[in-house]
Amino acid sequence: MDEFEALLEENRSAAERYVHYRVSSFADADDILQETYITAFSRFGRLRNKESFKAWLISIARHKCIDYYRKCKDEISLEELAGPELVQSRFGLTEQSDVMDTIDGLAGSDKQVLLLYYFEEMKQSEIARRLDIPLGTVKSRLSTARRNFKEIYPYPPKGEKTMKKMPEFMPEYRIIPNGKEPFEVKWEELMGWFIVPKPGEKLCWAMYDFPGKKRGEYVELEAGGAAEIHGIEGVIVRSREYDAMPCNRIDETTYAERTFVAQLTETHCRFLAESHSENGVTKLHTFLDADAFLPSWGFGEDNCGNETHITAKGDIVRNGDEIIAKNKPFLLDVVGCYTVEIGGKRYDTICVVDIETYNEGVMSEQYLDRHGRTVLWRRFNSDDWAVKRGHQPWTELLKGNETVKVNGKTYVHWYDCITDYVL
Repeated sequence: MDEFEALLEENRSAAERYVHYRVSSFADADDILQETYITAFSRFGRLRNKESFKAWLISIARHKCIDYYRKCKDEISLEELAGPELVQSRFGLTEQSDVMDTIDGLAGSDKQVLLLYYFEEMKQSEIARRLDIPLGTVKSRLSTARRNFKEIYPYPPKGEKTMKKMPEFMPEYRIIPNGKEPFEVKWEELMGWFIVPKPGEKLCWAMYDFPGKKRGEYVELEAGGAAEIHGIEGVIVRSREYDAMPCNRIDETTYAERTFVAQLTETHCRFLAESHSENGVTKLHTFLDADAFLPSWGFGEDNCGNETHITAKGDIVRNGDEIIAKNKPFLLDVVGCYTVEIGGKRYDTICVVDIETYNEGVMSEQYLDRHGRTVLWRRFNSDDWAVKRGHQPWTELLKGNETVKVNGKTYVHWYDCITDYVL
């Protein structure tokens, strides 16, 4: 095996993950990868520093993806763009007609800079050259245009709320099967962290151990502005974690701060990167760091993320405390429709069961309302989970806690999570 082949074999998976993140069509992605490898082979002799092969290969893949989308854009006619279609942009998921109607109502300079920046996706420096004005003028115009757009746009921004203090003890609740057919729901929350990764969203959630029901870990989250990881645009989400369990604790400080970059599309929601400081050292992991990132933060084939459109698939069937599940990876499915009474309120929900998608021997129940928000999340451990690390069987450790059986194997209820959405 020559030097190029050895380096390509070592870094092929990184290129594949990168391209499959950017291009949803597997056939088109494979074509792009082949073009990337051919181009890399033809230019390998010009690469002076072989230690930078991975970054160099990813940069070639990035340009191939740009060429692909530029070609796709050229093939779309103006007629196909007409009408009030739902589109994903830096404004979030909106109706094209409402956005354009608002922009058309702005002054000429506001309209011009918004169209160049958001729709033609030009950098501010490129706009400055196009309009022959200073970069500082572009920044000022863009700031003014955003403010003027916000004032007249017909839909107010979501997520503008004040964080609430989570109660010290878990509110009493009841889960009642209601016999209704499970409804479909759009679930845009970041899996396991409950926040919708859209700028301005804020959320608190807390963990409550059973049977004592006393609050343990308590987390405050806020989604900020846009971020880009390896050419993929997402949203920054910052968390502050108090009283974390030892397994989640970053260091011995009274709280831990963590930063995510997450991506929400019309079909999926996923983590792109995670960063925290440990013993004074900032650690950053992205989706290209397979072993350091995917086991903790990845989900789905090629880490596509969790689906945002949730509907029953028949992969998991529940009858009371008995669950029968298919043997397949990333096992997550709707098992029924339930009324959840909590804190004096009633919610019509579906129950989404997750079996060992991120940790062997772990099962969860997540009750989502019709808005796709989590009303209640419950964690169960298999009876032998972590026994090798010195734990007793969980039926002995948590005597009297609720149990369920999954394909005949006993799982024990450990703790619950709720968010300030239900307060």
